[in-house]
Amino acid sequence: MRVIIFSWEYPPRIVGKLAEYVSTLAMQLVKDKVETHVVTYHESMTGTTQEPSGVKVVRVANPVQTHISLLTWVLTLNQEVERAAANIFYQTKHVDLIDVYDWHFIPAAVTLKHALGIPFVYSVDSLEDHRSPEANLPFNMAIRGIEWLGFYEAQTVTAKTEWMQSEINRIYQVPKEKIKVITPDTNSWVKNIIATYKTAIKGGSNNT
Repeated sequence: MRVIIFSWEYPPRIVGKLAEYVSTLAMQLVKDKVETHVVTYHESMTGTTQEPSGVKVVRVANPVQTHISLLTWVLTLNQEVERAAANIFYQTKHVDLIDVYDWHFIPAAVTLKHALGIPFVYSVDSLEDHRSPEANLPFNMAIRGIEWLGFYEAQTVTAKTEWMQSEINRIYQVPKEKIKVITPDTNSWVKNIIATYKTAIKGGSNNT
């Protein structure tokens, strides 16, 4: 199995808890014989590296230097994320799945799904309704729109708790059967993720 993980933060760039979570997951996937590529952002440390664990990391920078908001930063950065993932696809001849962590790179995942037939899993770390409760500015509505697109286009959605599963269902009306609850830090954590990947690949891959 060959998987690409999208995450807007990854060591050494650590913004919150997501960076370490994705790093640990990627290393564990490699131990379980999953070829794992991570596409992430770094403003200066760009290019492809292979970590001692075997994880292959591609770091891209934003081609646009000045931004009026996080939203414009994300949307312009998505072009580079698409390019990096497409390069992996054409170099390896096959990518089974993309796992997208949070909303930032959903546009890239959707483009790659329709252009190259790569299914994706939307792994939710947080929701805009929780980050900015009762905020209804165009900025917030645009992020909610990207989240909705991810839920609609993803083959499977993952959440870390049953509460988050319920919130995704309540806010976006995503059927609970589409949302897989995978609790971190359990003995079956990575096995459950791999099983979820296999189910998503079976249900959504067109690039074989």
